[in-house]
Formats: sequence, structure tokens, C-alpha cells
Amino acid sequence: MSFPRLKVGLYAFLVAAVFVLASYRLIRRADTAVPSKDQVLIGTMLQGLTQAHYQPEKIDDNFSKRVFDLYLKNLDYRKQFLLASDVAQLRRYQTEIDDQVRKGSSEFLDLSTKLILERTKEMQGLYREILAQPFDFTVEETFQTDFEKAAFPASKAAQREMWRKLLKYETLSRVSEMMEAQEKAKETKPSAATTAPSAANPEAPTAAEPVRTPSQMEAEARKRVLKYYDDQFADMSESESNERLAMYANSIANSYDPHTEYFAPKAKEDFDYEMTGRFEGIGATLREKDGLIYVDDIMPGSASSRQGDLKKGDAIIRVAQGLAEPVSIEGWRSAKAVTLIRGKKGSEVRLTVKRADGSTKVIPIIRDVVVVDEKYAQSSIITDNGQKIGYLRLPGFYADFNDNGGRSSSDDVKKELAKLNAEGVKGVIMDLRFNGGGSLTDAVSMAGLFMESGPMVQVRDGQGRTQVLTDNDPRVQYSGPLVVLVNKYSASASEILAAAVQDYRRGIVMGSTSTYGKGTVQLIFDLDEALPAELNSVKPIGSLKLTTQKFYRVNGGSTQFKGVVSDIVVPDLYSYLDQGEKEMDYPLKWDEIQPARYRAWNNPPAIDMLRAKSKARVASNPSFKVMDEMVKSMRKRKDETTVSLKLSAYRAEQKEAKVISDRYEAAQKTATALLFSPLAADVRAVGGDTVKVNRASRYTNSLKKDVTIGEAVAVIQDEMK
Repeated sequence: MSFPRLKVGLYAFLVAAVFVLASYRLIRRADTAVPSKDQVLIGTMLQGLTQAHYQPEKIDDNFSKRVFDLYLKNLDYRKQFLLASDVAQLRRYQTEIDDQVRKGSSEFLDLSTKLILERTKEMQGLYREILAQPFDFTVEETFQTDFEKAAFPASKAAQREMWRKLLKYETLSRVSEMMEAQEKAKETKPSAATTAPSAANPEAPTAAEPVRTPSQMEAEARKRVLKYYDDQFADMSESESNERLAMYANSIANSYDPHTEYFAPKAKEDFDYEMTGRFEGIGATLREKDGLIYVDDIMPGSASSRQGDLKKGDAIIRVAQGLAEPVSIEGWRSAKAVTLIRGKKGSEVRLTVKRADGSTKVIPIIRDVVVVDEKYAQSSIITDNGQKIGYLRLPGFYADFNDNGGRSSSDDVKKELAKLNAEGVKGVIMDLRFNGGGSLTDAVSMAGLFMESGPMVQVRDGQGRTQVLTDNDPRVQYSGPLVVLVNKYSASASEILAAAVQDYRRGIVMGSTSTYGKGTVQLIFDLDEALPAELNSVKPIGSLKLTTQKFYRVNGGSTQFKGVVSDIVVPDLYSYLDQGEKEMDYPLKWDEIQPARYRAWNNPPAIDMLRAKSKARVASNPSFKVMDEMVKSMRKRKDETTVSLKLSAYRAEQKEAKVISDRYEAAQKTATALLFSPLAADVRAVGGDTVKVNRASRYTNSLKKDVTIGEAVAVIQDEMK
């Protein structure tokens, strides 16, 4: 879970009461006896946002402009359907949305729906006409892949040309993938025993698969693109007015901040499913952005985690069931996409993903049941130069929010630290990379395991009331050298813990330049529960997740927007991605409040000395050198969004990216492996059963050549000298 859960009690009741009042006000000013569903939804949601959001916005022209921009972006992000003249019609309402929502009218929503339906029908005939003819991939021309940089077409002729280039680009990318697969097949010279595609060799041709000519590949690629658009347009034709209303409502919610969202009834079911965890399938959560389905998180212990190739930030563009024909999911909703990705244990799914540098990769995953134990805190011993260093990984700040006797991340970390102390470790590395947060209470008590009692975080509501959350236990569970590993995906509760360690000068925060920067608290309210019986006819209308509080460090600074800046920065493969709160639309800004009263650790690390030594090591480390080169190449390719539609030039760019990627993988293979071993207490707990021991320590297999962990070990060794 990426945001803290809080028990709200009376607060939730009061907010619900506000929603009820809003509904009655809406009824009184409506033209009819019973208002329509869109009037009830928008009116109730807006009143709730105005009364309960951390930073309520004025319902004025600026509000209108934000909603207009977000809705237009959601409505036609790729600028495939609307003409510039259509946008000009809609822009007349740019400063009138506030007036319309007050009156309960929907002229802007109605016009946008009418225009998009008309243009969609026209484009259905256009793409079929274009795909009926072969493309010439020898012509020198380019295509802009960043749709935000493109303009809405000024005429139907310009729109046709845009579609021609778009369809040519999508066909070109598929032809290039086919050529690469065929070249690999020639290089491997498969024998009878290796001709069948498998999870280990997903692109190997079968013995009966013929060698195809470029023209045959082009025809096959066009056929696949045609099927994709036929499927996409069939889905669009089935879209209901409720879906467009939900998009409009969510644009209003998102105009307050990126974590304030409207959930239609079906979307709320999907959200609840994500929050409870996916225990059978590939174990990845997804999110929609700009017309693509992105991997948002990978569940520890899942099939995706163990397979290792699927990464956060990958865009899944095609899905195949084993050897079946891949299905393109570009433009799909995540709720529909997961129906293809989920499946029974033991079955294979093949995901074609696009990385941020433009390269594509086919990733075969055997679906499995998530190993629940791997969701929890785990620790191991790293032996380095005869010294024992503790490694403790925390995937999330979990807790039993319903008081049913479940596990607590703070309690589990306390137990792991006790076992590490018993091993006589000389230092501890706490890995919070990819930890999206969770229980606020656990973050506070966990920080107290490393230092004496005191304030750990401050929480402020929209009325300016500040609460200082304190760990009251004076006992220190672990007092030795400490390194906290973070990256851009360390968020919320992870940032609270890292900030406390940094502010108290208790240890070293190490990793990417900064963490994610999510310093806000959200609560979810069922809007249906707030409606009076007179409005039962419009139910269900869904739920509202809104930001109600903000986090502040004990030094007074917010973790919002800026995140936590690392004491020691090391190269990070994800640093080329524009990820983080600051990259979102309309995030709440950084600010600061009065510092809490706290006393720093009495034996702080010599950060300047440790940073200098680390910088020198990183500069001479071959793996970090290649990683840095790869990051620069990826950033360059990401920024260069205009691609060639000439096959030879396009393939040359793809091969250039692959060369650097291969060099990084080669450097990783030659890196010195870290010596991980299970804790003696864990071995005793499973009675010496080697199968269970291996299963318990399985999570370290992918970490043995993690150069960031290796550098953290070196930093601890420096501190001990």
C-alpha cells in the first residue's frame, strides 16, 4: 500500500455528514425533483473536496482550466481523434466548468462526448484504409513518439497523415522485433532438442516455422496492427456514458492533487483487489498512464519477482498466452489488461514490454502463487573480509489494520534485529528500495528501534493542526553502524523512516539522488453511504479517495515533493526515469513547519569522509561505470522522442541501445558475488531442512551481484575503521 491508513472514526462521520448536506443542497438547486446521476456525483464529490481536502481549491476559473487540461489529456492523449477546430470548440468552456458544476449542468461533458464519438467513427474507416496498403520502410521520414509535443491536427488531411505515420511506426516496430527474433534463431542454430520455444528461450522458432522475407513480415505486422485497432475500437464502441462521467469526475479530483481520485463502483472493486494483494498470477500491479499500461509494483515472492526481468516502469504493450499469438493492449484499461495477464498457477504468459529507452523485450513468466513469507521483513548475513554485516529487506510497512492478530512490520523488524545482534553483526543494511510505504504507526515505532525515544514524524491537517508522533520506547534494539538503502520508488512511510534516521544523524541514507516525494495521507470515503434515501435511484455512484493530511520531518521540512535527499548518492538504473511526485500533475508543494524538539544521536557517522571514500570507489568500479554510461544513453534516447521510420535507421538505434545493455549485463556477471548466508536462528527454526532453508534464503539469489549493496557493505567497513 502506497499511503498510510489511519483510523478516522468521528472524522469520517463528520465528512460523511458534509456529503449528505451537499446532496440536499444539490437537490434544492436542481431544475428537476430528482437530480441526475452526474449532478449528484459531481455535486457531492465537489462539496466533499471543498470541505475535507487538505488544501481545498477555490471553484473558480483557475479550477476550470486545470480540469479542462486534465480532461482533454485523458480524453485524447495521443491526439488521434480530435481536430484543432474541435479543441477550439471545447476551449470555449475552459473557464466555465466551475459555473457548470455549480449549476449541475454538463454542456462541456456533453459536447466532448459528442465530438469524440463522431471522430472515433471517422477514424475507424481511416485506419482500415491505411493498413490495406504496404508501407515503404526505405523512405526518409520521422515520427514524434511523445504525444505531448505533438499538436492536434489542423485539418482532416493533417489528421490522415498523422495516422499514416502512427500506423507505419507501429508496424515498423513489429517488423523489427520479428527480424531480431529471426536473427537470434539463426545465431543459436537450434537442434531438435531446443527448437521449441520455452520460458528460457521464448523467441526460439519451432522446427516447422519458415524463414520469412521482409515483405512477409511487413504484411504480418500490418495484420497484427489491424487486429489491435479493431479490438480497441470495438471496446470504445462499448464505452458507456458512465465511463465518460467517471473520467470527468476523476479529472476534477486529480485537479486537487495526483493522489485524490474518484473510483467508479467497478474501479473501487479493482482497487480493493490490488490492496489485498494478488496471490495467484504473476504478482505485478499495474497503472494506466498516457494510453499505456505500466508496471507499478512487483510483489515480493511473486513469479515476476523470481523471474527477474520485469521491472517497475516497464510498459506492457502485448500479452501472449504461452505460444499463442500476442494481443496488443495499448490503449486498454488496466482492469481489462489484467484479465489477460492473470491466470492459473503453472501456466505461461509472455509479456512484450517497452522500456523507457525505447527498447522492447519479450518476458516469459510462469504464473504461480505468491510466497506470502516473502512479503515480510527478511534478513541474512553478508560475510565480507571476515566481518559479518546484516542485510535486512523490508518490502512494505504492513500491519493488521483490523486487529485480527496479523503481523506487524515493526514487530518483525524488531525480531530480525534481535537475530542479527545474536549473530554479532558489525553493521546493518536496511533495504527500503521499491518500498512504497504503508502503516504510519509502524514507521514511527520502527524508527524507534534504532534510536532512543523521541518524535519521529509530524502530521498536519488542512486546518493547520499539527500532531507530533513519538516513539515512547527508550530501548534501542540496534545501535551499530546503519545504512538505509533507498531509490526513487521509496515512498511515504519509507521516507518517514529514512528522514528520521537522517535528521537524528543515526545512520547513512544511501541510493538514488532522492526518494519519491509522497508526503501526504489519503482516506477513502464511500459516497453512496453519504446519500440520503431520496437518492437511492442514482446509486451506486462510487468512492472518493482524497488527501487529508501532510507529513513533516522532525526538522520541520516536508517529505512531500522533494523526498529525502541521500547522504551518499550512487548510480541508479532508474535515475533516467522522470519518476516522483514532482513529475505528477498538480502535486502539493514542499513547505516547512516548526521543528519538533529532538536530540541527535550521540555518535553520528562521519558523513563527509564516508561520502568521499564512496565516491572514489564508485568512480573506479567497472559495473558502476557501465551503469552510468547506460543511464546517460537511456536519458538521451528518452529525450530524443523523434524516431526514424526508415527500417535500417530504426534497427540501428535499437541495436545501439542493446549493445550498451549487453555491456552492463556482462559487467554484472563479472562483479564479485556477495557472500550471503542464512541466519543461524532461521536454520534452527526449520529444523535443518535444507529445502526450507533454501526457500527462505531464495530472495538473496538476485542480490548477490547487486553492486549497490556491495557499496553499502564498503561504507559500513569504512565506518568501522
